[in-house]
Amino acid sequence: MEITFFGAARTVTGSAFLFEHEGFSVLVDLGLPQGSDEKKMGDELPFAPAMVDAVILTHAHIDHSGRLPLLAKLGYSGPIYSTAATFSLATIMLEDSAHIQESEAEWKTRKRKRHGEDAVEPLYTAEDAERALELFHSVSYGERVDLSDKMWFELRDAGHLLGSASVRIHCATENGEKTVVFSGDIGNIDQPIIRDPDYFHHADFVVMESTYGDRLHNQQDRDEGEILLERAKKLAAITDDTFKRGGNLVIPSFAVGRTQEILYLYRIIMDKKLLPYEVPVFVDSPLSVKATRIFSSCLREDYFDDEARAMIDRGVNPILFPLLVTITDVNESKALNDRKESAVIISSSGMCEAGRIRHHLKHNLWRRDSTILFVGYQAEGTLGRSLVDGTNHVTLFGEQIAVNAKIEILEGTSGHADQKGLEHWLDEFRNKIDAVFVVHGEEDVSQYFAARIKNNRSLHAYAPKLYERFNLLSDEIPVQSDTVLKARTEENLKSSFAELENSRKNLEEIISRMEFSAGAMNLSDEKKARKLADAVRRLASDMDFLVSKWNGDAK
Repeated sequence: MEITFFGAARTVTGSAFLFEHEGFSVLVDLGLPQGSDEKKMGDELPFAPAMVDAVILTHAHIDHSGRLPLLAKLGYSGPIYSTAATFSLATIMLEDSAHIQESEAEWKTRKRKRHGEDAVEPLYTAEDAERALELFHSVSYGERVDLSDKMWFELRDAGHLLGSASVRIHCATENGEKTVVFSGDIGNIDQPIIRDPDYFHHADFVVMESTYGDRLHNQQDRDEGEILLERAKKLAAITDDTFKRGGNLVIPSFAVGRTQEILYLYRIIMDKKLLPYEVPVFVDSPLSVKATRIFSSCLREDYFDDEARAMIDRGVNPILFPLLVTITDVNESKALNDRKESAVIISSSGMCEAGRIRHHLKHNLWRRDSTILFVGYQAEGTLGRSLVDGTNHVTLFGEQIAVNAKIEILEGTSGHADQKGLEHWLDEFRNKIDAVFVVHGEEDVSQYFAARIKNNRSLHAYAPKLYERFNLLSDEIPVQSDTVLKARTEENLKSSFAELENSRKNLEEIISRMEFSAGAMNLSDEKKARKLADAVRRLASDMDFLVSKWNGDAK
């Protein structure tokens, strides 16, 4: 039982895990690296296609599926297993990715030819994508699929995207069955439209994501419908603020999953009349339009949560509405930026790395009346991350653009579980796990989360490095060090004491103002003097309470 981490190891993207047992090898995911991950990993295959006997795809997002056409191009002809919904979404996403590869190669070739240099070949073509799609085999949740006489696997709903799955591989060994669970991307428990994650309860080894392993989504234990309504109200408020300023609300959004969730929130806004006027919403992305149609075609299938199902049962489409305009034509896309009236423009890509969103940013970032709303994770090294981090200007199409627009983040819209959700997913295992491999996180985050679960749950946890390989039955698997965790803890403590010092200075200033007021007061004004004395006593009482609390804690 051997595993090699060919991607998403101390990186967020480029998922690729090769699992081998008794002469049979299965590849779990094969995604494209994105942002700064591409510089670390490149986009070529780090292994020979002949090493792979089968592929299991957890879901259709490009950072999990984007190199499957390259695998087929280089000669792979074995099966690619996924859910039916994942296959439907992968069909449009891989075709779109191939188009991007061809377009970028064509653009680079034109540039190189002007300098007398050789043409650039695309990483893969539409024909390669079609070749990969012909290899897909649909699998239902809970279905047993035999890989060899020593291996079989099953899928559970990961709650991350339509059709997303966690994978459990069963292996027959001399000492009985051993199981390995690959989490895929673990969904947020209150994610709009789709169901919450389903859980495996037994595994000997676990490979789990950690995208948000160091943070929380600022959500409390409340009813999902209440959380959803609160999120819709926040989106309505951001929309209203932008429209009152006379600008556009531009939403960079992942074409598959996130776009449909935002449309669902606008449907709620309209149904609940959270705005006193009609909102024109434009989805400007051919891929988003196709994905939205696929989501709509699955309404009668068992993928959606109770809130969406209730809407469907009332005969209401949760993601389509009269004021929604879908755009595929390039000229219509350009015309959006000539509109005089405010509009909501949803366009991909979600991290602003490619696609039509970059044109809309060019036309709106410099406008003080417009808003750019981020609704998903922004990886290191991407344009989206730069904007979220507060950059003053960006370069688009060779032109430097000032960032004057309001930058907003819609909290809680992540399709990924936060730290609490990840730990809950892990706590669902009822046996003692032999080892947990923490993947799919920025370098510090994956190491921090591995150390956290090692310390808090007494589990053997480790964030593997890129290309590390382990024999799960014989190799000594490293234990994650506390280096990053200690650095995070020290930083947190320093920050807290800095806040305390600032509060102490503020308190001293308040006391000085009180003393000055008392010294300058007309003592004949009994009412005013009593009011000040009461305020001083309340402050003294609050301080006494804190002192008694800390004295009690010290004991």
